[in-house]
Amino acid sequence: MSEISEITGKILRFRDERDWMQFHDPKNMAVSIILEASELLEHFQWKTKEEVEKYIAQNKSEIKDEIADIALYLFELADNLGIGLKSAMEEKLKKNEAKYPVEKAKGKHTKYNKL
Repeated sequence: MSEISEITGKILRFRDERDWMQFHDPKNMAVSIILEASELLEHFQWKTKEEVEKYIAQNKSEIKDEIADIALYLFELADNLGIGLKSAMEEKLKKNEAKYPVEKAKGKHTKYNKL
């Protein structure tokens, strides 16, 4: 069993033991991902690069929890939609490789259509 399948199984068991599938439709799952991502972003809002580095050192546990919340919802949403997360990520990486060839994109933050 892959690590993704294993953790997804744990997520689904947690959800199902609480009878929460009724609340986990695609719209609500997508909203939850954005809300958790916003909570992650809040840790960095208005801070300089130096302040962020200090903040991370002092608040890594809270940041880790927000990242985990995002991943939990994402893994479940992918499963609910019948999307293999590992293969979806691999396919997206291939698309990104085509959009951002090393010889054009290395060291740049330019969007692919402007390279």
